[in-house]
This record gives sequence, C-alpha cells and structure tokens, in this order.
Amino acid sequence: MTAESTPALVHGAEADGPGTPGPSAGRGPRARDTKAYLRYAAGKILGAVISLFAVLVTSFFLFRLIPSDPVKHMTGGRPISSEQLENLRREFGLDQPMWQQFLDYMKDALSGDFGMSYQFHMPVMEKITAAIPATLLLTGTAYILFTALGLWLGTRSAWRHGKKGDKFNSALALTLYSVPSFWLGLLLIIVFSVGIGPIPGMFPTGGLESGDETGFAYVIDVAHHMILPVITLVAVGYAQTLLVMRSSLLDEMGSDYLTTARAKGLRDDVVRRRHAVPNALLPTFTLMFVNLGHVVAGQILVETVFSWPGLGGLFYESLAGPDLPLVQALFFFWAAAVILANTLADVLYPLLDPRVGR
Repeated sequence: MTAESTPALVHGAEADGPGTPGPSAGRGPRARDTKAYLRYAAGKILGAVISLFAVLVTSFFLFRLIPSDPVKHMTGGRPISSEQLENLRREFGLDQPMWQQFLDYMKDALSGDFGMSYQFHMPVMEKITAAIPATLLLTGTAYILFTALGLWLGTRSAWRHGKKGDKFNSALALTLYSVPSFWLGLLLIIVFSVGIGPIPGMFPTGGLESGDETGFAYVIDVAHHMILPVITLVAVGYAQTLLVMRSSLLDEMGSDYLTTARAKGLRDDVVRRRHAVPNALLPTFTLMFVNLGHVVAGQILVETVFSWPGLGGLFYESLAGPDLPLVQALFFFWAAAVILANTLADVLYPLLDPRVGR
C-alpha cells in the first residue's frame, strides 16, 4: 500500500465514523436511488392491486343494471312455467339476496372461479381460454404493424416538419384517428368483400377460417380472413402512435444537446437516430404498453363486425342475456390486462428516465 493512498482511506473511515460500514456496504447516491425506486415501484403495484379489487367489485354490480332477465333468456323464448323459472334461478343462485350473491361472487372470483356460463353451460374460464388465441392472433398482428408504422412515420413527419409529407401524414392520421373503427370495418366489407362498382369482392365478410382447409392452405386461409380486420385495427391504431411520436420528437428538436451533437459534426440521421428518437420515445413508451393491454382485451366492435371468434365477439354475444358470469369475467379480464400493462410501463419508465420515481 502506498503512502499516498493511506490518507484517503483514513479520511473515508473518519467520514463514515467509527464502527460504521464503508461505501461498499450499500450507502451513497446509488443506494438511495435504489431505495427510492423500490418505494416508487411498490406504490405503483399497490395501486394496481387496489384498482383490480375495485374492478372486481364494479363488474358485479355494473351488469346487473341491464334491464333483462338472464333466466328467461336461457329458455330461448319457449313457454315455461313459473316453477321451472324458479328452479333455474335456484340452480344459478339468482334466488339469493343481492348481498349473498355478491359475497359468493367475491369468494369464488378471488380463487379464480368465475362460475358457469348461463349461455354455453360450461366453466367461464374454459370459454375465455378457448377464445384468447383468436384475439391474440388478430390484435397482436395489428399491434406489431401499427406500432412500427406509427413510430416510423411519426419520426419522419417530425424530422421533416412543415413539408408536404408531414402535412399529408398528419392530416391522414387525424382523419383515421377520428373514424369509428366499426364504421371503417363496415366500409371495408362493403367495398372489398361485397364489391362495389368495378371493385370485385376479394375477401371474406367475416370469420376466422373457411372450414375446409388443412396444412399450409389453412394458414393462407386464416391470413386471407385476417386482412380486412387487421387493416381496420392498423388504420386506427397507427394514427394515434404517429401523432404522439411526432409531438414528442418536435419537443426534442429544439433541445441544446441536439445542437451540440450537430456542432460536433455528426450527420443529421445519426443525430436523429442516436439522440433525438430515444428521448422522444419516452412518452410513446407508455402508449405502447396501454395498447399492449388492449391486445389481450381485443377489440369488441371490430371483432363483432367481422364475426371474429375472439374475446370481443364473445363479450358482445354474452351481453344479450346477459350471461352474467361470462360478462363479469370478461370485463375483469380486460380491465386487469390494461391495469397490468400500465403498471408495467410505470415500473419500467424510471429505468429509461431516472428523473421519474425520485
């Protein structure tokens, strides 16, 4: 050990005080930042748990406001005696007081049991599990496409602010963002499925498959059925991503660090790719996770318009009764997906921007 290093060690020991651990024992700015981040993350997770519980309670009462008798709907309009109706109500627990139904619902739901579907006569979770793959296939494909397209066009529009390309992209995005998805879907069906004028019907009007294909032909058939609903979801979804990305990048373009990067002789595309875009992505990051939650939830209107056998179409079908166990479970499932995606974004955000969560 050199003489020059001894005073520094002695000074460090005196600063820590006798009997206190040195800097290697978890003290200093890094340790404080870690503790602050853990407190921040714990608060976000606790908030998510409270939100999930509130959604669970809301899902019970919300759909009981629908002015319809699920037991009568189960009979399909056939004549039935009042005694048979009472037996059905007793079988599904609908003869119990509201508070008792609520307690039974909460007890079962907290254990992962959402009951039996009135309409399909099978466990609710089995029905939901069977519909999840179709929803993930449709909305997952659309999510990847509209996120990539929105980020790319949003970056180009902001970097070429005020030019013809920017004006066209911004105007188109604002128009598509304002269009109801179900209306756009119906329009696509009329033009490209039914056919109008010189345009022949080229795509199926709905469904996941034709039902008579196997092997690679089946894959092509499913892709053929996906084209119109995917275009509908991408047209609406990319517009929002483009507008947010464009706005974020415009805010960054006047920053001093970009001027400094250009002054050092960096090419314009390098300045954009390495410096401006990573910082502009931060607000878009949250939007991407919110949209990721909707991938699991599906799109009720789009799936209904295209008769897609996913969670959205299942929810629309179950509302007719209403099939209370099924609509309650779907409502909770969708809300949970969005809440968890938001929470994940909140927890990861400080890792991208250390200013958050301090």
